[in-house]
Amino acid sequence: MHRVLGDRKAVLILLGPALLVYSLIMLVPMVWSFGYSFTQGNTIEGFTGNGLDNFQRLFSDPAVRDALWFTAKYAVVVTVGQVVAGYLLALLYVFFLKRASALIRTLVFFPVVLPTVAVGLLFQKFFQVAPQTGPVNSLLNAVGLDSVDWFGSAGHSFWVLIIMDIWRSMGFYAVLLFAGLVDIPEEVLESARLDGASGLRLVRHIVLPMSFPVLMSSVIFSINGTLKVFDSIVALTNGGPGNGTTPLTLYMFQTSFTYGDYGYGSTIALLLTVVCLLVTLVVFRVSRRDLTEG
Repeated sequence: MHRVLGDRKAVLILLGPALLVYSLIMLVPMVWSFGYSFTQGNTIEGFTGNGLDNFQRLFSDPAVRDALWFTAKYAVVVTVGQVVAGYLLALLYVFFLKRASALIRTLVFFPVVLPTVAVGLLFQKFFQVAPQTGPVNSLLNAVGLDSVDWFGSAGHSFWVLIIMDIWRSMGFYAVLLFAGLVDIPEEVLESARLDGASGLRLVRHIVLPMSFPVLMSSVIFSINGTLKVFDSIVALTNGGPGNGTTPLTLYMFQTSFTYGDYGYGSTIALLLTVVCLLVTLVVFRVSRRDLTEG
């Protein structure tokens, strides 16, 4: 292996096709989009340069601030929910269900493979208030509470989105974290048990530190996905009511393809790219520091 990796020609043959495809699909469009940030217009009217006007507009646009705030809020809440729920499920698989966890893992993972549109329609039916009362409002009525118009306000819609996305993705993070937990040597766990560690003490002092790398990988993976959320919001609320649940991705899409302002849409896309990069770097540095201190 060392001889192969030391051969530049072999490395080029092995990595060249993948790098070429990645460059054509990812890097070239990113550079192209960055160039559009300094223009205005669309494919029908043509493009003309406008210097830094799009960036000035970006920093003074209240819709961008609202979309950025919603994106950050959504990313933090869903990331915490996904990783915590996934970690608890992984602990359940490893320490309680053990070999009998295969069926449960399959059932919990099933929502991950469902089409997003189908999940969105399912949750619309669950939380609807009219023309038919959904199961959630029926339950509220059964305990003497009034029905709630879950999609009539940004606050209620936000929490429905949170519940839906945590439910549909926690199975993926459970499997990911399960793979990290099963790599912990049984000898280490048995030694800790002999020393009196059990339950929460075992998880806190042994399991959590040893599974920290895969846990941080899950956090990075999750927060990058949630910052770029698009399909689930379009399927459930389409950014409504008003712009109450509109993230940067949907605002970028609407600006570019609904209103035909490709230049400003590319500028919003650049902002989203920078935000994802900065958040990933911060999480990565924090995780490295914790590992070094540990």
